[in-house]
Amino acid sequence: MTLSAVRWLRRAYRRFVDDELAHATPRAEAFRAYEARQSWWLDAYTTFRAIHAAHEERAWWDWPPALAFADPEAVREAAAALSEERRYRAYLQWIAEEQWQAARSAASVRVFGDLSFMVSGDSPDVWSRKQEFMLDATVGVPPDAFSATGQDWGLPPWRWQAMQATGFQWMRARARRTAALFDGVRIDHLVGLYRIYVRPTDETLPKAFSPPDERTQSQLGATLLGIYLTSGVEVVAEDLGTVPDFVRLSIARLGVPGFKVLRWERKWREPEEPLIDPAAYPDVSVALSGTHDTEAMVEWWEAAPAPLRASLRAVCGLPPEDVEPEPYVPVVRDAVLRALLASASRYVMLSLPDVFGWDVRINTPATVGAANWTWRAPVPVDAWRDAPDWVERAQALASWTRAGNR
Repeated sequence: MTLSAVRWLRRAYRRFVDDELAHATPRAEAFRAYEARQSWWLDAYTTFRAIHAAHEERAWWDWPPALAFADPEAVREAAAALSEERRYRAYLQWIAEEQWQAARSAASVRVFGDLSFMVSGDSPDVWSRKQEFMLDATVGVPPDAFSATGQDWGLPPWRWQAMQATGFQWMRARARRTAALFDGVRIDHLVGLYRIYVRPTDETLPKAFSPPDERTQSQLGATLLGIYLTSGVEVVAEDLGTVPDFVRLSIARLGVPGFKVLRWERKWREPEEPLIDPAAYPDVSVALSGTHDTEAMVEWWEAAPAPLRASLRAVCGLPPEDVEPEPYVPVVRDAVLRALLASASRYVMLSLPDVFGWDVRINTPATVGAANWTWRAPVPVDAWRDAPDWVERAQALASWTRAGNR
């Protein structure tokens, strides 16, 4: 957040205190009701954020020891001394939620969120529940198609047995809050609910999965996924990458849709490994053109060998291309979008670059750089209805969605 934005938020808060809270207006009462209603998570959050700000936004492990390790008396004293800052932080959450819920209502559509299976170490969750997280290890993945050495995400693994001893209170709280904000949720790195790849910070210690055995992993994952399924939020699962067969069998039993990425759904045992027609995808699935970790479809098309391009044209209902490869945009692009929207999958997810046929990438796995997670749409969301190209894309998608009986 920019300094200018922070300054305006502070001014808005001071006006709210002087004009609303000081006079017990209906807006003030609404804020008080929000604080009381959300105290089950808001109290710990505002305390953490206020102490964080008081220590120049340094990570909690750099705070004085009594606060760093959440000594109850030290935390009570800090919370009392920082009551005004805590109220400011609660005000920001209230305003954000009011705006979010108003947008949800005005949109007249169901909204799906994205849920990371882990949280940052410098968070109120870890600070207030240190006994439930490993502070001497990080989460990652073993070597895979994206990285020959594996990946280290720098996030603290949870101690599943410690969480189990509490009845998975933290996970239940996350599910409850998620259900309040979204109609549905995509669980990122689904396999992480079943097992976590733990990388000790002491490199002399072995890396290993936790839990270590398949039976326990299967039970744990089904339990954690069940918490979200019973929260009232609809669930889809990102089950891509190296995922054991028992995980996919588990989500199939639970009726949770997994992902079908067009370029990866192929008849791998047949000559030239042709693509599977999206019309043959199972109902309990999500059809996608790509993910945030893949190159855009246009880049994939340009690098694909001739047999693979021919297979894509076939499943998308296009005639064989002539001698010269056909450009991706607009004919092939639109055929891909139509095929996905006509697929048998219950849901379809399309990335914005693929909707337009842009050659841009969101993230390159196993790399750290300025390009990752920095791409922004060239038109602000509140101007999409005024930009002719965007209106055309919206109308086309609406037409193909209706044609696909969605």
